[in-house]
Amino acid sequence: MGNSICHISEAISYIASENLWIEGSAIQQLQTTAALPGMTRVVGMPDLHPGRGYPIGAAFFSTGRFYPALVGNDIGCGMALWQTDLPLRKYNADKLEKRLGALGDTATPEWLDDVVPQALQAHPYRAALGSIGGGNHFAELQQIDSVTDAVTFAQYGLNDRQLLLLAHSGSRGLGQAILRRHIAAFSHDGLVEGSDAARDYLAEHDDALNFARVNRDLIARRILGQINAEGAPVLDVVHNFVQACTVGEMSGWLHRKGATPGGQGLVVIPGSRGDYSWLVKPVVSEASLFSLAHGAGRKWMRTECKGRLSGKFTLAQLSRTALGSRVICRDRQLIYEEAPQAYKSVESVIDCLADAGLIAPVARLRPVLTLKVSGEAGE
Repeated sequence: MGNSICHISEAISYIASENLWIEGSAIQQLQTTAALPGMTRVVGMPDLHPGRGYPIGAAFFSTGRFYPALVGNDIGCGMALWQTDLPLRKYNADKLEKRLGALGDTATPEWLDDVVPQALQAHPYRAALGSIGGGNHFAELQQIDSVTDAVTFAQYGLNDRQLLLLAHSGSRGLGQAILRRHIAAFSHDGLVEGSDAARDYLAEHDDALNFARVNRDLIARRILGQINAEGAPVLDVVHNFVQACTVGEMSGWLHRKGATPGGQGLVVIPGSRGDYSWLVKPVVSEASLFSLAHGAGRKWMRTECKGRLSGKFTLAQLSRTALGSRVICRDRQLIYEEAPQAYKSVESVIDCLADAGLIAPVARLRPVLTLKVSGEAGE
């Protein structure tokens, strides 16, 4: 391992470097979380930043009980990457921007009748399926910028002459409702493993995981249909969930709050809408609680973004990026909150993970067209 893994104590560590800034309040939240009953280890990822009481961009391991509040309100949020058949040489920015700009925030009931799996047709949140949501959620057409590991790249059937589609979303209002019910009943005390309450939560949690995966699948299919393209899924990874896990010789519960699993094949680590994303091969490591960063990580709070940027950039200017990509965002507040300037450099995150021996980079992905809409926030 490199020197990017910083140890605060035997139970608390985070992954960073001199070139990567982590807010002090995020470290403080990491320490506070480590003091919860039954918590044995916490690890902050390079994208660590403060959340509402608990840090985002971290993994937490507890024994005897687990904490739904650490999973948060967007259970199952994650990334799905699709290979499209849209040739890069035929990409027409004006045409695709117009087509995607006409895509509604939500799918029509008639379309959902045709495509939603039978098991979810009567789901109370069916109407939200196929919708991106707000906050940091997005869908993005990308091109291959460079390939670092040609062998692995080829093994996954990727084509550098065709565009990729990345969908980042979760369980929408379903996860929020599950967390709200849990907090109303149990506050932030956590749940004793094996209890009726724990079993009830895990059943709802698993429903939200499935809902979120189907949601990303339908987001991709809606977008592909809108631009008259075909595609095939390459990967789908979740970064907000809890699972039974063994760390060392201890059996317990591994929570991920904005942390990508490290043992499920290739994963994508996105930057901001004006930055690259990286396709990487994880190196499974207990030192990171088998987890990786899930993105670049915020460096500005949402509430300060408009004040920092509105005097420097117009909305039209924010719909174009330094990399030449375009952004479709119908929410005037959100386009400031999600500006590239509000995020860390993805290169600094990738460098930390590589130095720590946690990833092997495979390819760098360049944004072409990003779609963001209004809705409840992501993590």
